[in-house]
Amino acid sequence: MTKFFVRYLELIASKAREVDCDLLEDMCGMMRRAGRRGGKVVLVGNGGSAAIAGHIAVDLTNSAGIRAVCFNEGSLITCLANDYGNDQWMSRAIESYGDKQDVAVLISSSGRSANIVNAAEKARSLGMGVATLSGFFANNPLRQMGDVNLWVDSDIYNVVETVHTTWLAAAVDRLALEMRQLPALPDERVTRMTAKDRPVRVKMEGVIL
Repeated sequence: MTKFFVRYLELIASKAREVDCDLLEDMCGMMRRAGRRGGKVVLVGNGGSAAIAGHIAVDLTNSAGIRAVCFNEGSLITCLANDYGNDQWMSRAIESYGDKQDVAVLISSSGRSANIVNAAEKARSLGMGVATLSGFFANNPLRQMGDVNLWVDSDIYNVVETVHTTWLAAAVDRLALEMRQLPALPDERVTRMTAKDRPVRVKMEGVIL
């Protein structure tokens, strides 16, 4: 069974490395500009992707100093889904809470979830920047809708979601490092600050940030 984990982790690593790093830089640029303009990052997803959205929203706010929100509150979801339908609730949430200077980050493993696709359309109609993360089908509709479109070439849910998390977490650390204007060290980096700005040093062997 050990071979399973070896193969699995190799698969995760290989899929994560397939990304065009210029696209990650472009997504960081969108988030950076939103923050400088007084905007925010709005992250949305279903199920596991909603958990990713919540995780990254907290990290962007706390570590990178860029305001970020997600729509994971049960009362909000059930209210809007009940009133407008499950395929429209995210669109209604973005219409209510989104601003032109914001960036919407839309996360869907399949890229075919109707509520995510409708949310992308709404965000674009409001003039928001749009970044998408999807997987499964190369021609999925969500992949065609963003200013930046990141796609994982896999049809395994946990692989796609883990890679999405990795890419977004990397973007957070990129922005956090920049915001703190931290020195580039050969073997260790300060990637997070506590509320008292006490550095927590994390080993990053062989990684130049």
